[in-house]
Amino acid sequence: MTVALQSRLFEALGGDCELYAVDSAPEALAKGEAWVHQMHDRLTRFAPASELSRFNASAGAWAEVSPLLESLLRECLRAHQISGGLVNVAVLPALLAAGYTRTFSEGPTAVTATVIPPSLPEVLEVRAGSARLRLGASIDLGGIAKGWLADRLAADLGPISLVNLCGDLYARGGGESGDGWPVGLGGQTVLLLDMGAATSGTRKRAWGADLHHLIDPRTGRPAMTDIAEASVIARSGADAEIFAKAALLLGTEKAPAFLAAHEALGWWLSP
Repeated sequence: MTVALQSRLFEALGGDCELYAVDSAPEALAKGEAWVHQMHDRLTRFAPASELSRFNASAGAWAEVSPLLESLLRECLRAHQISGGLVNVAVLPALLAAGYTRTFSEGPTAVTATVIPPSLPEVLEVRAGSARLRLGASIDLGGIAKGWLADRLAADLGPISLVNLCGDLYARGGGESGDGWPVGLGGQTVLLLDMGAATSGTRKRAWGADLHHLIDPRTGRPAMTDIAEASVIARSGADAEIFAKAALLLGTEKAPAFLAAHEALGWWLSP
């Protein structure tokens, strides 16, 4: 049986994105790309008018949030719980203190005093249609949003589709061959079928001496770890992103047990 593979490559969310679908109309992929750009505009911390920036600015009071942002905030709380606090979107003040105050293409700014991030459940409350940040707290959705969005877009594109949002992806169905979508992870190619994958690393967005975008919530500083890049396969793109970041922060001694406990498979590269 002949299958028609449609693909669309573009830049969004701060990196390269890829959409693939078998026996799907090209218009579906164009619509998917437009949706990703819309999500970028709504969820970026670098635009004062974005929904995320407006929510951060409302800290100290209950604020109305869209169903999409409400769901993402609940996902952030789940990520904090299952990672034992290692995946904590409340690291934004610490990230700003490390110099990542504007888009990476614009370059870092001066490093200021270290900020220890609070536990997310201590500063974020979510209820139907609204949420509240503690005064002085702010969040950066980062990779959690990308994995979460990849899962949802793949569900919309069709039963045989793959969505890769800057390395956070979900592979739905068996791909062109029916055996799975070929994806490069940890220096090898694996076939993914109804699985998510993500890579977290310290090399891509790095500056100065030992400075990068991955903050360790335990110290408030860019992570010091013997893993430079961790790739993980899990049941969803959101889970893969959470587990990859946690594995990188845990290092080679503790990462294997953590991934095994969550039925995830991982690879890593040394610095």
